[in-house]
Amino acid sequence: MRRSFTFLLRPTSRQAAALAQCLEDQRQLYNAALEHRRIAYAKAQVTIRYGDQSGELKHIRADDPDGQGRWSFSSQQATLRRLDKAFAAFFKRVRDGRTPGFPRFKGRGRFDTVEWPKDGDGCRWDSQPDHPAVAYLRLQGIGHVRVHQHRLVRGRVKTISVKREGSRWYVILSCDGVLAEPLPATGAVVGVDMGVASLVTTSDGAHVANPRHLATTADRLADAQRDLARKKRGSKRRRKAVARVAALHAKVRRQRLDGAHKAALALVRDYDVIVHEDLRIANLTRSTAGTIEQPGRNVAQKSGLNRSILDAGWGVFLTILSYKAESAGREVIAVNPANTSRACSRCGHCARENRVTQAEFRCTVCDHQAHADVNAAINI
Repeated sequence: MRRSFTFLLRPTSRQAAALAQCLEDQRQLYNAALEHRRIAYAKAQVTIRYGDQSGELKHIRADDPDGQGRWSFSSQQATLRRLDKAFAAFFKRVRDGRTPGFPRFKGRGRFDTVEWPKDGDGCRWDSQPDHPAVAYLRLQGIGHVRVHQHRLVRGRVKTISVKREGSRWYVILSCDGVLAEPLPATGAVVGVDMGVASLVTTSDGAHVANPRHLATTADRLADAQRDLARKKRGSKRRRKAVARVAALHAKVRRQRLDGAHKAALALVRDYDVIVHEDLRIANLTRSTAGTIEQPGRNVAQKSGLNRSILDAGWGVFLTILSYKAESAGREVIAVNPANTSRACSRCGHCARENRVTQAEFRCTVCDHQAHADVNAAINI
């Protein structure tokens, strides 16, 4: 199986500047390749493909030895493939009749990842294996960058990516041949109900609290964004204010990810089969604003609910649960969530009136009473 491992990089100030310049040059290459495709089709009805642009890389590097020529050839090919995938996705949306969304130029804050497709080609993981205490990553044009390796890397390193998040740098290793680590069988099966009041409620009656990380940080975020709005565009103070907002959002993301890992691991350790709702989160969080001719109703309430759902991080949790279960030899099943919150888990009677309040369930036929989320989890 394939797994990814993410580690924090500890670059020197000079290496951090080189990493930032590498990202900038790759961004300019992406934008130039996009402009090339647009002009060729607009002026001469010629379709430019990845192979054509990859063949031009040699001349681009030769004409700019102190710029594009400094970086790995394979990483630049990966940037061109990234653009090619964007066009492939665009044409697929056109064929499917969806909103196309033509590929856009990348601004400075919209291009934060560079990929090296093969370990050893312009990059090398664990470039100083004889070092007694520290791991290093070697990148062409940057040098040996120190890595905060907090766990062992298993399998064979396939691709290496470097990502910038605010002022931090991360390396992401995609590894093939990672062996599964099955856990001992428990013989237990559980249903899981996702919610906002509690992140997870199991059919055994256990509740995992929703920490509401974004809501907890809302006041600090509001202060930081008000401060950002007062700054002049292009100024040094505005860049610092942007970094402050980004750092707060990054902290919320890390907290949400950490909580999802812990909650998923607890389920995987205790149960052989885990059943959850097959949620369409994009549909659940769709705005009800409507149009000018047909305005929506209860827009403010729906907006608050959408914010709470996204703050809970259902999608992150289910993704982590899926791959942890695969590694542990557990089975995860997604079921249709229709009427799971309205049907009685004892007699099966389904009615809207069964759900008395957000937390209380009382069947109008058999008078079965239970916590609404626990009843839903049993149905699931």
